[in-house]
Amino acid sequence: MLFDFIKDKNKKIYFIGIGGISMSGLAEILIEKGFSVYGSDIKASPITDKLKSLGANIFINQVKENITSDLDLIVYTAAISENNPELIRAKELGISLMTRAEFLGHIMKGHKYNVAIAGTHGKTTTTSMMSNISLNANLDPTILVGGELDIINGNVRVGNSEYFITEACEYKGSFLKFFPYIGVILNIDADHLDYYKDIYDIQNAFIKFARLIPKDGYLVCCSDNEKMAKVISSVNCKIVTYGLNSGDVIAQNIHYDEKGCASFDAYKNNKFILSVKLNVPGKHNILNALASICSSLILNIPDTKISEGLNNFKGAHRRFEIKGKKNGIIVIDDYAHHPTEIKATLSAAENYPHKRIFCVFQPHTFSRTLSLYDEFTKAFDNVDELILADIYAAREKDTHKVSSAMLSEDISKRGVNCRNIHDFNNIVSYLNDTLKDGDVLFTIGAGDVFKVGELYLKK
Repeated sequence: MLFDFIKDKNKKIYFIGIGGISMSGLAEILIEKGFSVYGSDIKASPITDKLKSLGANIFINQVKENITSDLDLIVYTAAISENNPELIRAKELGISLMTRAEFLGHIMKGHKYNVAIAGTHGKTTTTSMMSNISLNANLDPTILVGGELDIINGNVRVGNSEYFITEACEYKGSFLKFFPYIGVILNIDADHLDYYKDIYDIQNAFIKFARLIPKDGYLVCCSDNEKMAKVISSVNCKIVTYGLNSGDVIAQNIHYDEKGCASFDAYKNNKFILSVKLNVPGKHNILNALASICSSLILNIPDTKISEGLNNFKGAHRRFEIKGKKNGIIVIDDYAHHPTEIKATLSAAENYPHKRIFCVFQPHTFSRTLSLYDEFTKAFDNVDELILADIYAAREKDTHKVSSAMLSEDISKRGVNCRNIHDFNNIVSYLNDTLKDGDVLFTIGAGDVFKVGELYLKK
């Protein structure tokens, strides 16, 4: 059964941080199945508004008075601190607690074919590609993705089959609570260094994730990534590798169109299997597509359905998303918040028609900005002008050890035309005075920097 661990649908389930993209998806799955859902967040959003319209009871604050003794289960994310007043109150009342990852793991137990897509970069896009393919193949999957996807009108879809497709986030070891039948590892890179000690600590977490795959299950991984060899040698399941340079499944005859979107032929063990035309740009999306192809072949999805699913995929929201056009200037938004992701996005941008590339970047968290500081200074060499918004704190407090002003100064030393502008309205005013017909404006970051593009298009 899907919710074997919750026998009674009358039980009250409360989500701390219900407005988060993954938490809201879990809440929506419960609502769809007839459960009573409660939750809180620190501010209202389109996500909380949607959940309210579906029947959830939501508090727009997080105070101890929200937590009452009649609640049966409280679900919280890894980002919730130990001094959260709702969490403290729940412990005082002895209410059952479960992390988001544990809760998602329980849901996965109710499915046979769990596809868990992990990696430092590309999880949302690859999960979205797999979702597109599986829907095109009529597998009727349950889907949980870390972004908005038009084909499912949001970030979650509740299916009635044994197929479950989800992202598997490595932050604080969340993905170690999962039950993958197919475990996909796209790449391993240094990130979340506020939790992990170093790249080797991160690599060990991915090894532990891969070891969760049962003997009759599959590890799908990119053999181009240098950290993957140790993962491959550590598992006791079937392995399918892919890559641009090596692997069981590789891409050949790669060509790019005028917008930087690739077409290629996929070969498995040197034998042609299918041709693909992508509608999302960049070399990194060839790798994401190859991971999706490998997973689809394991699930015995026909070649034609794989090709069609990838061809029909137009991208997830906030992933190289074209937001609009004003005065001949294209506005594109992207969620990239790690130097590797930023470089991939801006590399794809070079193939996009433009006169000049303007980039507004909002660093995400003080810890990430500080730990990857040198990498950030080198990530924007190919833009014509860079504007840094102030750091988006997210779950952190300002340590005063790093700032966008400091980063701007060091990026400028590399010869990049860079400035730090603190306020979004001032950024928009500067863009209105500076951008010209034929320029492309990118808003990049995992915070609320997308508002800059939206404000620019409105004004």
